[in-house]
Amino acid sequence: MSTEIKERYNDAELAEFKELIKGKIQKAQEQLALYKSAYVNDGNNGTDDTSPTFKAFEEGSETMSKEANSQLAIRQEKFIRDLKNALVRIESKTFGICRVTGKLIAKERLKLVPHATLSIEAKNLQR
Repeated sequence: MSTEIKERYNDAELAEFKELIKGKIQKAQEQLALYKSAYVNDGNNGTDDTSPTFKAFEEGSETMSKEANSQLAIRQEKFIRDLKNALVRIESKTFGICRVTGKLIAKERLKLVPHATLSIEAKNLQR
């Protein structure tokens, strides 16, 4: 085992992360499309002839659901943007370098959170 400190991930590792991130972007965009389609759906499920009390409850529920879907869509758009920014860092070969400590972020962390810009050490310093 080498005691040499790595300054950045090598090109093969960056290519591996790039594929991982592209897959996550594709899944995230599919999920975003679902959120948006649920948001624009008029919610008419053929319950026009139900009781007024149920109808009022349903409309309130529909409003909450649209708000929740809107929030999920906004969060998903941010996630996609963060993933695309990670691709930019891969191209500039700065991917995986903590923006606070300047050290490499653990490979295991990047596999779980590929858009991370902080190491666990830096995250703990923020608390």
